[in-house]
Order: sequence, then C-alpha cells, then structure tokens
Amino acid sequence: MFPLNKGAAPRQAHVGIPAGLHEEEYGRNGFFGRATHLYHEHPPTAWSRISGPLQPHALRVCDLVPADRDDPRGMPLTFLSNADVALRVSRRSQPMPFCYRNADSDDVYFVHRGAGRIETDFGPIEFEAGDYVVIPRGITYRVVPSTTDNFFLVIESASEIRLPDKGMLGPHALFDPGVIRTPEPRPVREDREWEVLIRREGEFTSVWYPFHPLDVAAWKGDAVTWQVNVRDIRPVVSPRYHLPPSVHTTFLGHNFVICTFLPRPLEVEDPEALRVPFYHRNIDFDEVIFYHDGDFFSRDGIKPGWVTFHPQGIHHGPHPKAVEAAKTKERTDETAVMVDTKRQLRLTDEARAASWDAYVASWQAPGSSGVRPAPGQHR
Repeated sequence: MFPLNKGAAPRQAHVGIPAGLHEEEYGRNGFFGRATHLYHEHPPTAWSRISGPLQPHALRVCDLVPADRDDPRGMPLTFLSNADVALRVSRRSQPMPFCYRNADSDDVYFVHRGAGRIETDFGPIEFEAGDYVVIPRGITYRVVPSTTDNFFLVIESASEIRLPDKGMLGPHALFDPGVIRTPEPRPVREDREWEVLIRREGEFTSVWYPFHPLDVAAWKGDAVTWQVNVRDIRPVVSPRYHLPPSVHTTFLGHNFVICTFLPRPLEVEDPEALRVPFYHRNIDFDEVIFYHDGDFFSRDGIKPGWVTFHPQGIHHGPHPKAVEAAKTKERTDETAVMVDTKRQLRLTDEARAASWDAYVASWQAPGSSGVRPAPGQHR
C-alpha cells in the first residue's frame, strides 16, 4: 500500500490544515497502522443527536461509593470491563483486615488521592498521589492507608502487565528504569491467625495461617511488585507536529494499553501545526480517560476524578472551546490516565448512574442552541 493524495489536502498530516476544513485521522490499530486523513467541511462531532449504545459518556466516578470505603472487608467497584481488563474504583479508608491475592488478574493501582503503604510478599511499598503500583497476578498483598480520604483507579488485567518497546527512542525514554522502585524485604512478625483472601473467577477462598503470611526475609528475580510516579515520566514531545496518543504508552496488556498524559509544551514552533487532538473515530479501540489533575482544556466541563468513555466507531475530538484556547496557550496543564481496549467495554449500572447527561452535546459551538440527548438515553 502507498499513500494517495486527492483534492486540496496538505502534504503533511496535522500541519497546514486548509482554512474552513477539519482534519480527521482515520487510522487502524490505534494509530500504529495505516491511516488516511480526511478534511471535512464540518467537525465530525457536530451531530444533532445520538441514539444507541455508542453514545460517549462522561462518568463522575469520583462520586461512586465502593464497598471498601466504609467496610474494611469491602472490595473496589467495577465501572467498565471486558474479558481482558476491568476498571474499578477503590476508596479504602481502613487497612485490609486480611491479606489479598488476586488469582485472576495483575492489579495496577493508580493513586488519585491518599497515602499509605501496600504490604506485599516482597516487602512494603509506600504510596502517594500520582503513583502507579503494579502488583502481578498471584502476589499476596495488603493495602494499609494512612489517610481516610483515599481514591484509587484499579486496572485489573487478565494478562501480564509489561512495558512497551521504546524502539529508536532508546531504553531510557519516557522513564529511565532507574526510577522504578521495588520493595525491600521486611517480614511481618505478628503471630496470630491471619486470613489470606484469594479471588479466582470472581469467587473467594479464605486460607488462614497462625502467623503473618507476608514473612519473606529475602528475594531475587525480576517478577516483582514495582511502582513509578507520574513526576518521573517524561513525555515525548514535538514542537512542530502533534503526536498521536500512542506515543504516551506507559504499560501494555493483552488487547489494551495504558497511557499517561502529562503537562507538555504545545506545538509552538510552527504556526500551522495542529495543537489539539485531531478528530478520530476509534475504529479498533474503545477509549477511556481518567482525569487526575490540572486543566483539561481539550474536554470542556471535565473535572479531576471524572472519566470519559468513547466506544469504537464514533467520532470524538477537541471541544470548540479547546480549539480557541489552543491558539494562545503554549503548554498543556493536565495529568490523565488513558486505557484503550480492543474489545468492547461494558458499562455497569453504577457507571450509568454516574453519567453526565449533557456530555453528548458538549461539542456544540459556543452560542449555539445546544443539543440534548434523545428521549430514553441513559444518564
């Protein structure tokens, strides 16, 4: 296959978009595959209304109340899931009264708010806001918060979590392996009966010991719990070309990726370069973004602790206010976690109840009459 050029299309993607036209990237395999750029006379998000399951959602997941907020034996609450990955909210306010082992999934904790430690087979890990903590499947651990107001995005992966191949960027791009933190062995010596709660295929088995099960005094190897904070991630940037979201990939799982969006300079060295995310229609991936901190200029009305969910097949791109704001801004000021999945994600009832009704109409230009969801659409 080779690229063709029909009509008055610019030679360079994302640069020199003809006045009055709106660029869309129709790309395969999540921006890694073949692509064609389409130049529309109208924004492809300027719909009058949507009816059906592909409606985009903005979810106030910060308002969800998982069982572990008030019940020490409670578990996180799932709001989106498929066969490969589940996205859950934990607001644990008290230490686990048991040790926990997930025999179904690798667990990735993203700390949106709070502090404390996670005790593991390998030793304890202290956590703070902005931390990713990667806990491989089958590891025994215990979450012990030191504050009561905690909020975790928990990404459960049915496959092993791994790092992306950084290719010609080199092994120290995005973050140097030297910033990765691993625990020091520190056996817990509390000789009383301890429960290990094991989850397998959604069911729980309890195993009791007359001693603390986290009693490892030494370890060696590379299958281990580890963590990295967003402040140690250095995004790849280009001052003359808008890079696709895939360049911000932090972790890989089977059929999904986890990306981290961080404050970065905008494309200020070329006045013709696109500065906001380009329109696209998610052909091969569902897209979920958890907004952690900052000013989310590409999404009007979104606040920290919210999630946007854009299913495969339907357009999305910058809001009109973001397009205007980008003309004068020189850098972004947002931190967010994106999860893109190849298989369709399903909203839970709790997620639907936390959905912002007006999000589907939020791409309307300022001053327009506005559009509201069609009758019968879910909240």
